Amino acid sequence: MFSNEVLFFGGFILVISIMLLLDLGVFNKKDHVVKFGEAAAWTVAWIFLALVFYVIINTHGDLVHGMENFADLSAVKDKYAPQLKLIPGNYEGSLEIYRKNMSLEFITGYLLEYALSVDNIFVIILIFSSFGVRPQYYKKVLFWGVLGAIVMRFIFIFLGSALMQRFEWIIYIFGLLLVYQGGKIFFEGGEDEKIDPAKHPVVKFAAKYLPVFPRYVREHFFVLKKGKWLVTPLFVVVLIVEFTDLIFAVDSVPAVFSVTKDPYVVFFSNIFAIMGLRSMFFFLSNIMGLFRFLKYGLGVLLVFIGAKMLFHKPLEEMGFETVYSLYVIVGILAVSILASVIFPEKKQVTSGAVAK
Repeated sequence: MFSNEVLFFGGFILVISIMLLLDLGVFNKKDHVVKFGEAAAWTVAWIFLALVFYVIINTHGDLVHGMENFADLSAVKDKYAPQLKLIPGNYEGSLEIYRKNMSLEFITGYLLEYALSVDNIFVIILIFSSFGVRPQYYKKVLFWGVLGAIVMRFIFIFLGSALMQRFEWIIYIFGLLLVYQGGKIFFEGGEDEKIDPAKHPVVKFAAKYLPVFPRYVREHFFVLKKGKWLVTPLFVVVLIVEFTDLIFAVDSVPAVFSVTKDPYVVFFSNIFAIMGLRSMFFFLSNIMGLFRFLKYGLGVLLVFIGAKMLFHKPLEEMGFETVYSLYVIVGILAVSILASVIFPEKKQVTSGAVAK
């Protein structure tokens, strides 16, 4: 039973690693500006892979936990999906119910993570702009940022799951945190954000504890000067991207725990969203201004997820199912995007414009 679980998880990591290498430079090692078409192709590719994985979970989800009989299924259900009603004595029928629920949790968590990663993109754009990073180096910075994010998310997710299994009241702390963050995003979503490079905590840390070279040296993270290795500002930017993802993980990971308590499903949905983050960054960076109400939608989304965690027991008693969360998430995103299209931001006319 244990070996099946290890094989499934190991196979997942192997496939993701191969795709990461393909996406990030095995066949194109030269730094270049990622064009809209390339970004769109990779965005579609990652979404397609997520949908393929949804089908795999829907047909072979039991392999994630190595279940082989009704007792195994019942034990996993009680631990991660106590709301499910199995069919006594019918292992195959009960397994189908479990797989369907697990795949639904995955796709809902994936959509939620993908939506929340848009806010991460807003901040990364500000980071690159504030620190004067050249567009041809964006992909390299995001490459290392994503690798670090995967490791941090793995630790964060399985630690969070262990804590929730041991201390059930933590879910209420997560819920309050999400409601607060959602309200903050909603009421501050329209304000212009700025990053002061000199005051950023990571910059201060690097200046104090790391030997930092004063200027960029093309695509290099390190440079040898007078027999001493120094870190370049580009490496500091990678640290800032990692720090930013850690901050966002405090919101996004608990949000997915409102959808499922299964740490594997949380991890799978997080990884697919993170892996698609880079391509979506290049895809959306030039058209982000078209979605003026999207940040407000993300604020509402976080408030909804937080409230769902705070009132999870009454909702379960009322029969609130995972699919309803999916409907609400899609609805919030659709309304915010549609509102952005119907009510686009008016362009300011400069005082020097000449009326025709």
